[in-house]
Amino acid sequence: MPVQLVHAQEVGAYLGFGSAYATSNGSQIDTFGDGTLYRSPHLTGLFMQLGANVFFNKQVGVGAEMSWRPSEGNYAGLLYRPSFYSFDAIFRPARATTKRFEPEFRAGIGGARVRFDFNDQGSCDQVPGCPDTTHFHVHLGGATRIYLKDHVFLRPAIDVHYVNNFFEFGSNWVPQFSVGFGYSFGRE
Repeated sequence: MPVQLVHAQEVGAYLGFGSAYATSNGSQIDTFGDGTLYRSPHLTGLFMQLGANVFFNKQVGVGAEMSWRPSEGNYAGLLYRPSFYSFDAIFRPARATTKRFEPEFRAGIGGARVRFDFNDQGSCDQVPGCPDTTHFHVHLGGATRIYLKDHVFLRPAIDVHYVNNFFEFGSNWVPQFSVGFGYSFGRE
């Protein structure tokens, strides 16, 4: 019996910009041991997003996605940078797909990372998770590819990350909104 290889019907990549949000956990931290209390922040700011996918037929594919905050934020007197990555299964409903419009639904698993930078300010022992933590997370997303040309698309997306034990912030649920541009190879 001959072995058949699975061939990709379509390969695509995109770069996006958007924002993610999680509430503050409300803690006050004496970060530097000098009696000054710093409040933990909300997770906000501009996030960049980079993704790639492979479709095995017109409806089913797999993808990987990374989003990160390109600038550091202030977390209780320290600088921090959050990021999310996921590996997803992707489904495109055939009935809603046209030549210029392709909705997609994603579900997958990955990680959320919070990296702290304390810039020779001593120790960061007072801040939970410092110098960095990685949490398991579940990713759900919905996006629409709006094709501007045969292979070039605009991609507005809504993503939700459920981050297990996201103690640095006040919620395990992190919604993310983005708009990206991409290119698709092998699309008919």
